[in-house]
Amino acid sequence: MISYLEGKLKEIYDDRITLFVGGTGYDILIPAYVMNEIKRDKDKNPDNELELKLHISYNQTERQPKPVLVGFKHPFEKKFFELFISVEDIGPTAAVKALTKPVREIARSIEEKDTRALKQLKGIGERKADKIVATLKGKVAMYALMPEIELPPEVAEDFRKEVEDVLVRQLGHKLIEARKMIEEAMKRNPRISSSEELFEEVYRGQKT
Repeated sequence: MISYLEGKLKEIYDDRITLFVGGTGYDILIPAYVMNEIKRDKDKNPDNELELKLHISYNQTERQPKPVLVGFKHPFEKKFFELFISVEDIGPTAAVKALTKPVREIARSIEEKDTRALKQLKGIGERKADKIVATLKGKVAMYALMPEIELPPEVAEDFRKEVEDVLVRQLGHKLIEARKMIEEAMKRNPRISSSEELFEEVYRGQKT
């Protein structure tokens, strides 16, 4: 069983990476909030291969004989993930897609029985949100108390500028309109930490 890997980042995909370790390439699923951190680290050194140290959740069952590796930068994230997949009908792949927010925020939503917030996670509807609360409330308080990791100001500006450029140059919005849409999106959800999340919130705002 694999529980920890150190190696060089070879490829980045939407929800996974290839990590090169001792001559072997490992295909590792990565939750969105962890992927954002990896991409930021890579952007700081675009010309060099990024060295990664990942805590691995190794998942293999009779129904799923092919091992699924899920990577995290911190051991507590791995432990939370393994609690999360103990919920009925939430397997490793579904859990990776659902973890679009930091562990701290999800744990708080569970402890506060905030199913509305849980339903904002990808693939989590009302029924699954209720199951998550019923299964995990009282078990994840320690994760809810974790200190918040704040983004450096330059990182926040980077992803806002990226969204602004796409809205103006590719989608044809006026600069004033684009900045207003971004500002309103950030007011609705100040926890946005990536261009993908910001695009989603801008789109959501245009639908209302």
